[in-house]
Amino acid sequence: MVLLPMESVSRVGLRLTLKQRYFLLLCFAVGAIIAYQFTRNRLEVERMSRVEGLRANSSQFTLERKPFHILGGSIHYFRVPRGYWEDRLLKMKACGLNTLTTYVPWNLHEPERGVFNFEDQLDLEAYLRLAASLGLWVILRPGPYICAEWDLGGLPSWLLRDQNMKLRTTYPGFTAAVNSFFNQLMKKVVPHQYSKGGPIIAVQVENEYGSFAKDEDYMPFMKEALLSRGITELLLTSDNREGLKRGGVKGALETINFQKLNPNDIKYLDGIQPNKPKLVMEYWSGWFDLWGDLHHVYTAEDMIPVVTEILKLDMSINLYMFHGGTNFGFMSGAFAVGIPAPKPMVTSYAQPLPELPSHQERRAYQPVVIHQHLSLWDSLHFTDKPLKSERPVNMENLPVNNNNGQSYGYTLYETTITSEGTLNSKNNIRDRALVFVDKHFVGVLDYKTQELALPDGKKGKRTLSLLVENCGRVNYGKTLDDQRKGLVGDIELNKRPLRDFIICSLDMKPGFVNRLESSGHWMSMRQRPSFPGFFQARLYVNSFPKDTFIKLPGWSKGVVFINGKNLGRYWSIGPQQTLYVPGPWLHKGDNEVIVFEEQETDGKIQFASSPDYGMTVDVQ
Repeated sequence: MVLLPMESVSRVGLRLTLKQRYFLLLCFAVGAIIAYQFTRNRLEVERMSRVEGLRANSSQFTLERKPFHILGGSIHYFRVPRGYWEDRLLKMKACGLNTLTTYVPWNLHEPERGVFNFEDQLDLEAYLRLAASLGLWVILRPGPYICAEWDLGGLPSWLLRDQNMKLRTTYPGFTAAVNSFFNQLMKKVVPHQYSKGGPIIAVQVENEYGSFAKDEDYMPFMKEALLSRGITELLLTSDNREGLKRGGVKGALETINFQKLNPNDIKYLDGIQPNKPKLVMEYWSGWFDLWGDLHHVYTAEDMIPVVTEILKLDMSINLYMFHGGTNFGFMSGAFAVGIPAPKPMVTSYAQPLPELPSHQERRAYQPVVIHQHLSLWDSLHFTDKPLKSERPVNMENLPVNNNNGQSYGYTLYETTITSEGTLNSKNNIRDRALVFVDKHFVGVLDYKTQELALPDGKKGKRTLSLLVENCGRVNYGKTLDDQRKGLVGDIELNKRPLRDFIICSLDMKPGFVNRLESSGHWMSMRQRPSFPGFFQARLYVNSFPKDTFIKLPGWSKGVVFINGKNLGRYWSIGPQQTLYVPGPWLHKGDNEVIVFEEQETDGKIQFASSPDYGMTVDVQ
């Protein structure tokens, strides 16, 4: 399901915190127990011709018919700047781990139907080759659903253009899309299997389907989708204790996910799958954070006894996550289990852990002053042509992005009103709307606040504007089919539905940001800015760029772009108080910083050399 260590890592030096000392102890203790055995096995496998890959035919895994213990860690290539892939994998290997696990995010690899991207940051084959070159095995988790606290669990939003869509089932519209994606993905994956000289020793069938389980034919379909395209390595499934009841599929080894070890759960796994090796596919080494909550910390003191017991039971283990990274852009998901309304997840997928075997320097650059601004209203002519529609249209069904709809960001809905009164959202706002009358801010509508009094004003026609933000689609649970965003139904004024909208997509993709940067419409800060708006500054770097963290204590809520790349969302309600800026995304000289801010600014951007995840609470 879910977890998060370390977008940034503390230096290993003389002054280690207690937590760092414990984690170092954990790393080296585990490494000492198993490193010799695994290194010996790896060298033997490399020296011989490959005959038999990973097998689960007895109570212990075998590789080349010799006992093999999986000690894995999850690092997602799409959450780590490509320039740091090698560094992060070396850190994992330095902790004695022998297997890399990663998800594959369908929504990044196929952003528009039939348009595939496996380049640069998304070069999966380069990532697999890197793992192999460093002596790491790979367990690949290709989805198509990945959960991962990632928008819609990695499923592309254009699937939701079909009003009858049933995600994660054998609904023809879904299976056709999966088949098309897997046709492309498996061409990249198959050559990197163990049997072909590559590092992939196992492939996971879907992900945690037992917690969803709406279609008994779906998992057999997904298994066949892998086998028919040339997957020959060991197949696995992954579920929590409850999900084990319905998440398996014949021919795939069932594995378990948890944070706290319950002996009864292990007995249950043994009962449904006797005389098979046991793998904790996700040992949750952290927990996700939600905007407005506290930052969750899972202490090393709590981790060590659990990991020790898992190893004593001769079980294999995968740390989820070993290194969490960052939900760059608008890609973080939302949580909706057991609460009345979804709560969006923060940008960071990390908690600090010590850095091994080396460290990247980080720098707190001097604050920079905003020198230009551009109002939201003046930015609209850099967007796609607006849609005129009698009724509201949700963002996924807008005729933009080659008729794939809008996936992320904000959507502006405008209509004409002729009276004041009470605006009622009818709970049709997904997820949060800033409301304006004639460009003057009058309030916020969201899941909690569904009514707003519009002020008296001039007689005659006025423009009502709703800037609706998609705060992140739910990534886990049974509401995936309901994750359309924007206005998903009528909005009423004085109990009468509003009509005749002009709808503008503000997905803030790189092309839009580049057009903003080069436009001549920016205004000096000597002229009072209006909100929402874009604010521009330059960060001058006079030497080799270092990692840094942006702090915006005098700002409210928005998004930060640096050199055209979307760093993600910030929000003053916390817990997260900084945004990670990877050194490889900066360059020597001037770096362009653009901040989209909804409501307020103090006119400067600050930098820190370490992250601030906010007030903490221990994971219970």
